[in-house]
Amino acid sequence: MSSEIEIVEEDAVALSNDRESAVVNGGNSNNGIAVVGEDSLKNDVYTAAAYGDLEKLHRLVESEGCSVSVPDNLGYYALQWAALNNRTAAAQYIIEHGGDVNAVDHTGQTALHWTAVRGAIQVAELLLKEGARVNAADMYGYQTTHVAAQYGQTAFLYHIVSKWNADPDVPDFDGRSPLHWAAYKGFADSIRLLLFLDSYRGRQDREGCTPLHWGAIRGNLEACTVLVQAGKKEDLMVTDNTGLTPAQLASDKNHRQVAFFLGNARRLLDKQCDGNNRLGRLSKLGLAPVLWFINILLLLIYIYSVILASNLPKLTTCFGLFAWLAVFLANAGLVMFYRCSRYLWSEQFDILRYRRIQVTLE
Repeated sequence: MSSEIEIVEEDAVALSNDRESAVVNGGNSNNGIAVVGEDSLKNDVYTAAAYGDLEKLHRLVESEGCSVSVPDNLGYYALQWAALNNRTAAAQYIIEHGGDVNAVDHTGQTALHWTAVRGAIQVAELLLKEGARVNAADMYGYQTTHVAAQYGQTAFLYHIVSKWNADPDVPDFDGRSPLHWAAYKGFADSIRLLLFLDSYRGRQDREGCTPLHWGAIRGNLEACTVLVQAGKKEDLMVTDNTGLTPAQLASDKNHRQVAFFLGNARRLLDKQCDGNNRLGRLSKLGLAPVLWFINILLLLIYIYSVILASNLPKLTTCFGLFAWLAVFLANAGLVMFYRCSRYLWSEQFDILRYRRIQVTLE
């Protein structure tokens, strides 16, 4: 199966390799980013920013008049190199001397995008405080949350979402959310976080693929397991634009373990009681309805045998007030008991169900 996912991924990996090479080589990349000679490696603001060399930055900017607000030969800014390597002091210096926190390179990315590559929370915090746009998108529609998901930077992702209100479920120009990317790259912790942040696991991109399709295409068993555990039977039955389910895609890509897991998960879910009917809901509640009924019966006995009993002395106003207060609190307790039991029994039911799936896989 020829997949648009793979085509886009090649471009993303190329850019990713460029960035990582820059981290190691201090701005010298064999893949095309900031290709410079040995002499310029010692005397340009981009290398100084990448290494966080404040002394060199001071000399180049203040003594030699070099600018920190112009890009290098390939369109990347000194602030981006500082952001990539989490050089907070260098980034602060660049901003103070004319660096634009929202400057975009030839791919449309800002320094904030580059902080997401290695989870540079300190520099990201600095950039955002200085006015960086948290929702800035590059030429592919990738926002900072997409880049963080692509690199599995879970802590960084949580920080910008919880503190700076970044959108954890925004689609890129191909309809792919950060959850799609985390699933494709196999970052299970990032998937768990995105699901906790209410990312839509059923979102289909322009190829009709959900995050589960992406995990299956790449053969990421843990990612698929997390998505199945958080989802429903319907998630396993969604087809892409070619008519393939996640299990069929995994089989098509020869990821046998994932295909076996997804196939067994669907069969086991088919055997379970449907949670939308009365029997299914009752099975999730377990013994809670029985205990609830017993408590109501005891409460009624208390009311008619103690408070309203005709063969006992009439209660005084004070004791009557306390008696009816006890009845009110008992009813409130029953309501809370019912609500908690629904949640806990449903959760335990799901845990037991997916343990069976995992045991079957093993």
